[in-house]
Amino acid sequence: MTPPASTPDAESGAVPRPDASMDLLTSITRTAVDPDYEAVAGERPPRRPALTAVALALAAVLVTMAAAMTTRQAPVAQVEREQLIARVQSAEAQQDQARRRVATLDEQVRRAEAGSLPSVSSQQVAAEAMAGLRPVVGPGIVVKVDDAPAPARGEPARVTDQDLRRLVNGLWGAGAEAIAINGHRLSSRTAIRGAGSAITVDYRSLGHPYQLEAIGDPRRLGSALNETPGGHWWTFLKDNYRLGYEVTIADELRLDADPGLGTRLAEPER
Repeated sequence: MTPPASTPDAESGAVPRPDASMDLLTSITRTAVDPDYEAVAGERPPRRPALTAVALALAAVLVTMAAAMTTRQAPVAQVEREQLIARVQSAEAQQDQARRRVATLDEQVRRAEAGSLPSVSSQQVAAEAMAGLRPVVGPGIVVKVDDAPAPARGEPARVTDQDLRRLVNGLWGAGAEAIAINGHRLSSRTAIRGAGSAITVDYRSLGHPYQLEAIGDPRRLGSALNETPGGHWWTFLKDNYRLGYEVTIADELRLDADPGLGTRLAEPER
């Protein structure tokens, strides 16, 4: 069917375009920018390259100054850190010396008591050994735990103070008669806590690996430990987080007394 021919405009005599009804869409397509924005953009002064260069130079100077200040402050912070480490190490050395002095005095007191008293009962000796007041010797097991190996990405799983407490409670529950961690004898007063990324035993920082020595029947102690909640927990950590967990038998262990023990408020009854 042939389309009707266009009729000329009555006033102008011009023939209208076939797409005259689509003038709005055509205008939007041809002028996407709003006329007001276009007018304002035309009134903007041209950019000055000199001002841009000055701004970039100023920014570069500020960055350079900040980097220089950081570089100057880095040695100062390193010196302060080294001084703080030296102070901590000196305080720990003094504490160790005081602990050895206390242990020596305790031994002298026990010898004096043994010489002045008619006899010391075996029950008293056993009670003092269990409490950590006397050094003990005997067979047992050694439990060595450590952080997980460093992965290719991320941080490795680390031993926490809670993990050590569970293991210690497991050893007590398995029948251990005396326990020490990295040479520190444990007693009912021993505090195992976390201090940042470090673990402290009686407020002394320990380094990994952590070695727990437990005196007891070595044939029973190791198998009984696996049946305790602490043993189950460490088996889980070993299998799922790759923490180091190794148990070996020792024919003889020697654990020193805990020099931190002593009476503070108790007095002999009169």
